[in-house]
Amino acid sequence: MASQKAVPGILYVTMEPKENLPITQFHDWYNNEHGPGRLRLSFCQNGFRYRANDLEGGKGSQEKPEWMAIYDIEDMAYLTQDVYTRLRKPPVQSQRERDTMKNIHVDRRFYDFVDGGEWTAPEYERLEQVKKEGEGNVMVAVYLSLRDGEANEQELAKWYQEEHVPLLSKVPGWRRTRRFVTSHLDIAEGREKVYLALHEYAPSNGLNGPEFKTATTTPWTEKMYSSVIDSKSRRVYDLYYTFGPAPRDLTSLTSPSAISAESTDALTKTTPSTSNPTIESYITTPDGVKLPYHLSGSSSPTAPLLILINSILVSHEIWSDFTTAFLASTNNRYRILRYNTRGRTTLPSSSTSDITVDTLASDVITIMDALRAKTAAVAGVSLGGATSLNVALKYPSRITAFVACDTNSVAPAGNPKAWGERIAMAEKEGASAPVPASQTGETEPIVGSELAEVTVRRWFVEKSYASSTLAPKIEEVKEMVRTNSLAGFKDSVKALYKYDFRDEMKGFEGKGMFLVGGGDGVLPKTMREMAEGLGKGVELKVVEDAGHLPMVEKPGEVAGLIKEFLEG
Repeated sequence: MASQKAVPGILYVTMEPKENLPITQFHDWYNNEHGPGRLRLSFCQNGFRYRANDLEGGKGSQEKPEWMAIYDIEDMAYLTQDVYTRLRKPPVQSQRERDTMKNIHVDRRFYDFVDGGEWTAPEYERLEQVKKEGEGNVMVAVYLSLRDGEANEQELAKWYQEEHVPLLSKVPGWRRTRRFVTSHLDIAEGREKVYLALHEYAPSNGLNGPEFKTATTTPWTEKMYSSVIDSKSRRVYDLYYTFGPAPRDLTSLTSPSAISAESTDALTKTTPSTSNPTIESYITTPDGVKLPYHLSGSSSPTAPLLILINSILVSHEIWSDFTTAFLASTNNRYRILRYNTRGRTTLPSSSTSDITVDTLASDVITIMDALRAKTAAVAGVSLGGATSLNVALKYPSRITAFVACDTNSVAPAGNPKAWGERIAMAEKEGASAPVPASQTGETEPIVGSELAEVTVRRWFVEKSYASSTLAPKIEEVKEMVRTNSLAGFKDSVKALYKYDFRDEMKGFEGKGMFLVGGGDGVLPKTMREMAEGLGKGVELKVVEDAGHLPMVEKPGEVAGLIKEFLEG
């Protein structure tokens, strides 16, 4: 039997918070929980929040809500399936969402797209593109019901096609018009059929000008309203927020009324603060790998973003002291995102089997896209340093600057053998630990203590081991290595086997810096040669009395060097 044809459409929701719900809590819940949860669904193509600009006195009501959200849906049938409906009920729906929804007047509508009902300006570009982030949009929503119902549908379509939209397209700032009709899903539930037209305009437009008046006062228009259209209502909105699949709104978390929240799967957590709010969540790569991240720093959505990339076998926590020092030294002028690179945990069967430095560079861009960041600076160490250099070389329009720490521009020939011996050491020990978040007590192989001890001894200088201040930090790093998934380690270490950036580096014209621990073996010499081979050449910064992870041993000094580099 042939499969049923997909019916595209929109999920269209208007909301009015009740007076007892603080507006910042409303925004935090919507921007950091509700919206991103929908954007993680493969069939939800985009998501936008709009704010009404047609309210008398600027205040909304249950009858005329202030807030609207719209999502493009690939096939409306998904909205009846468990993959979507489970979001609106326990255990997936959080307690915070249940409590918040009780304090909002909500009107949720489904609309099917009308075939042939889309018109766009020649220069139109879809707003969900990351490069459009921060650009305004005006949405005019027109709701119509018809006399004689379906008998007049053809006349309505003809009017839109032959006159109304062609005239609207002459209005300065017009971008797009789309037509919808109450979804067959809502019709089945007894809802009245309504025809919805969404007209989009640039923020600076001619909605009050002569072209718009001409488009709405023709004889044909008058005839439509006298003999075809039974009723009409109209709302006008300004774009307020564009959702991505990763929560990123730190602004709402700076309010004294903001509350800490955690998702039921414990994968997302928001922590309010008037000075340094944080979001902990995850992004999912196209091949299904979850990459946990930590976002902190400036609450401004336009603050520059610095992405920190850890080395193999550890988590993003190696950057925690650096993050604190860097934000203090820059007076919170930056947003800082640190994340666990792939291989920290066992990779899913859907992930690519051949991990390369290009795979890791594309992960950085996936993170930026999920956070709707047009550009970012990146800093990485070891394999993370190679990743930061590579992503700057491969995506120069997205990366404003890079810092590569304790790394190489070409994979040493002995890497496969050396890392193969380390894998064999871990396999021989046979250590295991409970699978993260497992409810069944299932265990999995981990790297173990023997390789952790050998690795960390190699990473830190003896002076650090003798320091009572650093000893706890070194133990934390050792525990990170010990508990790393063995399968994840074996997959991700492949990226160290073969790469060579030297030819690409010769033509680099961007902004870059190399940094190395003075006690990290031959790397100070090797990285000096790297610096000389990078296009116009850059200065190498050496952190004395530090080894392979200088941001752990000397977080304040590294923070100062990177601040000077980014702002100099």
